[in-house]
Amino acid sequence: MTMSILKYSLIIASMAFVFSACRKDDNNSANNNTVNSTNGKTSALFNSTVTYDTMSDQDGNIYKTVIIGSQTWMAENLRTTKYNEGSSIPYVSGNDKWPVLTSGAYCNTGNTLSDDTIATYGRLYNWYAVNTGRLAPVGWHVPSLLEWMQLIDYIDETATAGVKLKETGSLHWSWHHYALSTNESGFTALPGGSRKRSFHSVGSSGNFWSSTLYFFGVAWYTEMVSTGNYAVISSADKESGFSVRCVKD
Repeated sequence: MTMSILKYSLIIASMAFVFSACRKDDNNSANNNTVNSTNGKTSALFNSTVTYDTMSDQDGNIYKTVIIGSQTWMAENLRTTKYNEGSSIPYVSGNDKWPVLTSGAYCNTGNTLSDDTIATYGRLYNWYAVNTGRLAPVGWHVPSLLEWMQLIDYIDETATAGVKLKETGSLHWSWHHYALSTNESGFTALPGGSRKRSFHSVGSSGNFWSSTLYFFGVAWYTEMVSTGNYAVISSADKESGFSVRCVKD
């Protein structure tokens, strides 16, 4: 009897040790996945009356999320430097190299190295990175054209949807007195500008990729500007550098 009790005690003790080690490894993994120098540094003005949740990406970035209608959106611009299986996305800073790319890449707005700026505006990606299907965190995806249209239709008419989608004030949006935004939706659209051979419209234009191809060499995106109230669907060359917002699967 004594030997049986001792045997079962050793088994229980071993199981407890293994369980404890697994929990420790899981916690270490979680901590490694959430350490990022840009976290907590955004200066975006979120809607204090809206309830936000959070999610993280494959690079350890933490983002606010918001439910709008039947969709759950990121309320911040994507800033990952990795695809969701862990491989690195090439960083391309050169103005001569960016417009001739035919594969996925990212850059920082204005080639900034400021964590605060990156945290606020996110990074710019070409459509080749979007089209890999691996840019968004697991459980999320880059919205299709139809999903952007669904958001805009739920918010308002195209001509005025930008009012409820854009961040309020003039901290980041220039010439903001022309478009009195409310950010009623909590989406908090920010003007990360764009890139082709050089950087354009930082502070005056927010351009967000869709995952939908228009025709060869061209894909759909959504645009909002500081001097207008609209959120309009347009198209651009795949090599253009735009911001990305992800929507939950």
